[in-house]
Amino acid sequence: QVQLVESGGGLVQAGGSLRLSCAASGGTFIRYDMAWFRQAPGKEREFVAASTWNNGSTTYTDSVKGRFTVSKDNVKNTVNLQMNSLKAEDTAVYYCAAKAPGSRNWALWGQGTQVTVSS
Repeated sequence: QVQLVESGGGLVQAGGSLRLSCAASGGTFIRYDMAWFRQAPGKEREFVAASTWNNGSTTYTDSVKGRFTVSKDNVKNTVNLQMNSLKAEDTAVYYCAAKAPGSRNWALWGQGTQVTVSS
């Protein structure tokens, strides 16, 4: 019943910033772990960042550490990905995903939002 919808993608120059948001409809993910994945053309889907349900712990893939920040807002029922110092290699379709805490399965996915970084 719960659906995830990403927004905030677009075209940005290298070195710029972009904020992605993922909103839940039809329910709440207040007690869900949330994550961002991305998939570039010709590449497999890649884990980017995740937050525990209470925003108490975050993890990042090495390539985005220090540049991206994931934050989960349980009041607004959204999860955000602040992307700074963007590089051309960050170009991809970005997806948000949700899972129950303790599960390894990202069971709920959004449709994705395109991020294009020009050099």
